[in-house]
Amino acid sequence: MLLRGDTVLLIRRGRSPRLGEWSLPGGAQELGETVQETARRELAEETGLAPAGGFVLLDVVDSIQRDAEGRIRFHYTLVDFAAEAGPGEPVPGDDCAGATWAPLAALHGFALWERTLEVIARAARLPRPIG
Repeated sequence: MLLRGDTVLLIRRGRSPRLGEWSLPGGAQELGETVQETARRELAEETGLAPAGGFVLLDVVDSIQRDAEGRIRFHYTLVDFAAEAGPGEPVPGDDCAGATWAPLAALHGFALWERTLEVIARAARLPRPIG
């Protein structure tokens, strides 16, 4: 995740799962890619932005989604990093329906997943600059 002042970068998902929902930028790791390389690539692909410096590891979260019968539909392991944003404004990539700098004090208006709110709160408490 990227932070800038008292805001966090959010994207509106353009694909399933969670199509149309606001979230942190992220995506699938490619073979041979480190998790930090994945974070940098996904930020660039989804928003055109990059961190100003390094990343700080915040958390590793499992997102398990089941269907009505209880069968697992999706299981993602989310590796959450925080960084200060470099220069520029977000430009949504082809898998994003939007991107915005969301005020930390107004995140309730974005209907974020509870675990996303927790990891953003953890990042907001880090000493600045991050990384």
